[in-house]
Amino acid sequence: MIGRTHAELDLTDRASVFAFFAETTPDVVILAAAKVGGIAANNSFPVDFISQNLQIQVNVLDAALEHRVPRLLFLGSTCIYPKFAEQPIREDALLTGPLEPTNDAYAIAKIAGILHVQSVRRQYGLSWISAMPTNLYGPGDNFSPDTSHVLPALIRRYETARLEGAPSVTNWGTGTPRREFLHVDDMASACLHLLDHFDGPQQVNVGTGEDQTIAEIAGMVADAVGYTGGVEWDTSKPDGTPRKVIDVGTLLGSGWKPAISLQDGIAATVEWYRSNVDSLRDDKVHL
Repeated sequence: MIGRTHAELDLTDRASVFAFFAETTPDVVILAAAKVGGIAANNSFPVDFISQNLQIQVNVLDAALEHRVPRLLFLGSTCIYPKFAEQPIREDALLTGPLEPTNDAYAIAKIAGILHVQSVRRQYGLSWISAMPTNLYGPGDNFSPDTSHVLPALIRRYETARLEGAPSVTNWGTGTPRREFLHVDDMASACLHLLDHFDGPQQVNVGTGEDQTIAEIAGMVADAVGYTGGVEWDTSKPDGTPRKVIDVGTLLGSGWKPAISLQDGIAATVEWYRSNVDSLRDDKVHL
């Protein structure tokens, strides 16, 4: 496997990306790199999210095409789907309604990536595919208080409250939105499975097909870290999409299924966080 960290290769630098492909000549590419963040970051910096993600995608996909890489997997996000899409969300819901405003810039960039992959298939006949993972979590996540997604943010918040003996924690929104989560190890397994067993133009949803409320997830995190204080909800903060659970029939029908339960995954992630908190990165671009 060939890989580079962000410090070693800036994917927004087109010349560097083309030089990397010329040097390594890969047979398979998994494009997972992106500028990502939680609801606050997406809502506050939409220009950064659309610009940097489009640059990353165009540079990598163009370089891969120049070298006629036979197999490529582009990873997006389930935020590509309409805010009020019918639940669970099927792949054919794409472009059927308005997006969630707090992350529409990021979603548009990822939709462009899907269309880019489909266009390469049509024009050049290469077996490139796209997959849209649900919310991911696990070891190596971004636990930054400013840019993290909801689950690592909850882990950091509750663990800090436990250590400081805080009487309560305050979470964003109402706690009622429902979200689906997939452990990163299950995601890696799904990527390898798709590369071996799927070849089609339509993006494939990757997840568990099950969801919980944010309040329920916060309770799981509190139990995992051993926090026994109270919880308050700041309803002045946005909830985002009210529910987002995906239809994973295509993936399950191909013979794959997740192996890690949410409770076990959260507990393991808490232990990883405790072991690595002093050396965690707070970056805004995940590679």
